[in-house]
Amino acid sequence: MTRLPAEWEPHAGTAMCWPARADMWGGLFADAEAAHAEVANAIARFEPVTMLAAPRSVERAAAACGPGVEVVELPIDDSWFRDSGPIYVVDDDGRTVATDWRFNSWGDKFLPYDDDAAAAARFAERRGDPVRSIDMVFEGGSITGDGDGTLVTTTQCLMHPNRNPTMTQVEVEATLRVELGARCTIWLPHGLALDDDTDGHVDNIAAFAAPGRLVLQGCDDPGEDDWLRLDIDRRVAQGALDAGGRALDVVTVPVLPFAEVDRGDGVERVVVPYLNYYLGNGFVLVPTCGHDADADMVALIAEQYPGREAIALEVGAILAAGGGGIHCITQQVPAP
Repeated sequence: MTRLPAEWEPHAGTAMCWPARADMWGGLFADAEAAHAEVANAIARFEPVTMLAAPRSVERAAAACGPGVEVVELPIDDSWFRDSGPIYVVDDDGRTVATDWRFNSWGDKFLPYDDDAAAAARFAERRGDPVRSIDMVFEGGSITGDGDGTLVTTTQCLMHPNRNPTMTQVEVEATLRVELGARCTIWLPHGLALDDDTDGHVDNIAAFAAPGRLVLQGCDDPGEDDWLRLDIDRRVAQGALDAGGRALDVVTVPVLPFAEVDRGDGVERVVVPYLNYYLGNGFVLVPTCGHDADADMVALIAEQYPGREAIALEVGAILAAGGGGIHCITQQVPAP
């Protein structure tokens, strides 16, 4: 049966995209570029990083990233490769296969997106990986997997009418079973209240630490909409069984930071979830924003991944201003 490897399994490398949509970032575009370069170089200490850049941006990306990051020219519209990039699986023959899902820019929110819709196949074909195209709108940030047949997602995102309006939840689950080997899909009701861009991606609020153990984002302020939303998600997770019939061991990261960023045309309040972290070969990379709880929350996350170096990067507010975080701009390529 097809299997979706867990993010903590060995990587051949990480793929990212250089910022391309300047209007998304406003006056923060240069800061966004610097944040992408900082993330790329932090990962490159542990595994190879390929930075995809639009033709007009190749030289700029190479100069910012330096010699430790491979910069490759590829037509792109945006930098959220978690969602536009391929999702790699291992097939019945043990081959690593790039699954290429339909990408519609989170419900036609940001135009154009023709190049992003083709980026997964173009990247995989450049690497020489076999590609399997799937006729369903889907993004990598909408799931987290345990490598053992269990996926967690949000109903808010996957069943949103701007994704696959003619598909039922049963049909979505059946597709995930065939294409990703999901013997069990756990549906959390909500994503973050301010996550309008992705309609509630799960990678802002949940990540597996091991089969049977799920890390969840909590909220420490009862006055925030996320306090109730995330509490409901926690209750659902605690009542769920995984593909092996186990009750989930749920670990909550209790603090949910908010920050204010000046986009040049006004100040915007953004949410910076710690859960939008990324796992690689020997590390866990956590977005922070200068909150008083940063050190404690990063330490709590580090406890869930023993033997890995936990790295806090204060790029969370900048990336959130564009609509995402560290996990959103990275895509792992599993080792053979």
